[in-house]
Amino acid sequence: MKWVDYFYFAFGALRGFSVRTILMLVAMSFGVAAVIVLTGLGDGARRFIASEFASLGTNLLIVLPGKSETAGVSPGSFVGQTTRDLTIDDALSLTRNSTTDRIAVITVGAASVSRGRLDREVTIVGTSHHFLDIYHWKMAQGRFLPKTDMRTEQSVIVLGATLKEELFKAENPVGEWVRVGDRRFRVIGVIASEGQSFGMDAGDMAIVPVSSAQSLFNQASLFRILIEAKNRDVLELAKKQIINTLKERHQGEEDVTVISQDAVLQTFDNIFKTLTYSVAGIAAVSLIVAGILIMNVMLISVSQRTAEIGLLKALGAKTHEIQNLFLVEAVLLSVLGATIGLIIGDIGCRIIATIYPDFPAGAPVWAIFSAFFVSVVTGLLFGVSPAKRAAKLDAVEALSK
Repeated sequence: MKWVDYFYFAFGALRGFSVRTILMLVAMSFGVAAVIVLTGLGDGARRFIASEFASLGTNLLIVLPGKSETAGVSPGSFVGQTTRDLTIDDALSLTRNSTTDRIAVITVGAASVSRGRLDREVTIVGTSHHFLDIYHWKMAQGRFLPKTDMRTEQSVIVLGATLKEELFKAENPVGEWVRVGDRRFRVIGVIASEGQSFGMDAGDMAIVPVSSAQSLFNQASLFRILIEAKNRDVLELAKKQIINTLKERHQGEEDVTVISQDAVLQTFDNIFKTLTYSVAGIAAVSLIVAGILIMNVMLISVSQRTAEIGLLKALGAKTHEIQNLFLVEAVLLSVLGATIGLIIGDIGCRIIATIYPDFPAGAPVWAIFSAFFVSVVTGLLFGVSPAKRAAKLDAVEALSK
């Protein structure tokens, strides 16, 4: 018997039992589609985080209050267990390092921003002049915070685009006054609506000088210090200089953590890779379930097609040829189911990408090939038992039934 004959008989059997075939194709295709969509979501999240960090440039160092006791960086580092506050004077001392290009400080709080009867609770970021350049944001109107001594309070404010629309509509806000908490600030600029970066939406915030924010929130500490090194080649030297400078200021105690953007990115990358592999493994269980379904239905098929098997044996078909017939049928079911599943999964990822255009949902190549391979192997393995059972039937007994 030629391989063309195997496929001819297999297709004939699939067409002859259309309801059974459709049920098995649905089971296999949905299993593959689940793997594709879930890995697409996991890998999309990883790429989204990577792109957000990339917007900050490659020379960025972040100074966190508190000393991390383990190598690398963990997500908990962003919360930080503070042993000593970072201050504006700490930040100013770092500007004298030879490897430092630009520096910005951050303090964060929430307050009500109002104009007349319009009022909105937003995030207030206290920072300095170079914050805009480090985050690579653009101004839509006016100018950013002036380049002055960080220790000087100024009643000026820069609004996010969303906040500006809510408070001023189509009016030009530059030069107008708003109230933040119990203080008045003059609007000097508006950040472009496209300005976004990891953890911060430029449209839904207000930015004031760091000293003004500290006075507003009655706090002297800084949330973070951002330092842009002159180039990537001096990153390690810059980290050492930062630690040594702050260690001298903190009575010889190394109580800060300095991390690079690459270190943070690598940590999140590892987390999302593990998550992607985990959900892919969970989704792959559905392929095993589909394989069990194929085995059970194929066993039923053997009993239904006993006369056909007996006739083939009577015409001279060998045992291994009968076995191959059922194995080819199982593999065809798996291949067709996997192909349909890949199409459904791709459509699902495209729908997610359409709904959330900033989220790059899409299954990685390894997931596509793995899902297809596992589905075919599953169909083959679970098709062995029915195939062997069919091959063992006696021709005379089979024809008598």
